[in-house]
Amino acid sequence: MRSISPRRPDNLPVMNLAATNLFDAHSIVSSLGLIGVLGIIFMETGLLIGLIFPGGEVVFLAGIAASGSGTALLGDAKLSAPLLFALAPVAAIVGGEVGYWFGKKYGRTFFERANTRFFNQKMVATTEKWLIKYGPRKALVFGRFIPFARTLINPVCGVANLDRKLFSTWNAIGAIIWTQVAIGIGYLLGDVIKGSVNKYLYPVVGLIVLISLLPLLNGIYKERKEKKN
Repeated sequence: MRSISPRRPDNLPVMNLAATNLFDAHSIVSSLGLIGVLGIIFMETGLLIGLIFPGGEVVFLAGIAASGSGTALLGDAKLSAPLLFALAPVAAIVGGEVGYWFGKKYGRTFFERANTRFFNQKMVATTEKWLIKYGPRKALVFGRFIPFARTLINPVCGVANLDRKLFSTWNAIGAIIWTQVAIGIGYLLGDVIKGSVNKYLYPVVGLIVLISLLPLLNGIYKERKEKKN
């Protein structure tokens, strides 16, 4: 008697781990789908290894994949918009809490490692400077939009022994603002973009980062102006 193997429903995506390039946002979104997007968000905000992943690009592309043109632009990468908008901030919040826990548990040793292509002590020093200068509220919100700060700000808060309630509140606020803005821009542009997504990927992500930096740059400008006066 011939055995019959169960058929996979045609509407279920296949996660091809072997063919996925975890350093390429397009590959992550198209091959791993929603689970891959949430995994990258969690790792980039919760673990130092997240420094190597293109989290900003992944979140923006996920927004495109959830739009009406997602399938046309990204192949099989059509994502559920309600699930993406609902679960992305959860992954970012949980990642932030894990990063804070690691920083608080292991202290300075958490960052005592040799400089690499993706990590160096200057990043840590810059993040600590922002935390002291602008306070945890601004740092936790605007830091979400800056690639290396998105990963380092949470453990730095743990190392600094920042009040847990204060951290958790602004970690959640920053996570919600970052994911909804980045995904929302991709979602809205999904029906506008024609042709290759890669043409628009880095300019749009760069613009998001620049806009998020404006308040910090304005603060630096005012501080220098006051010193001159």
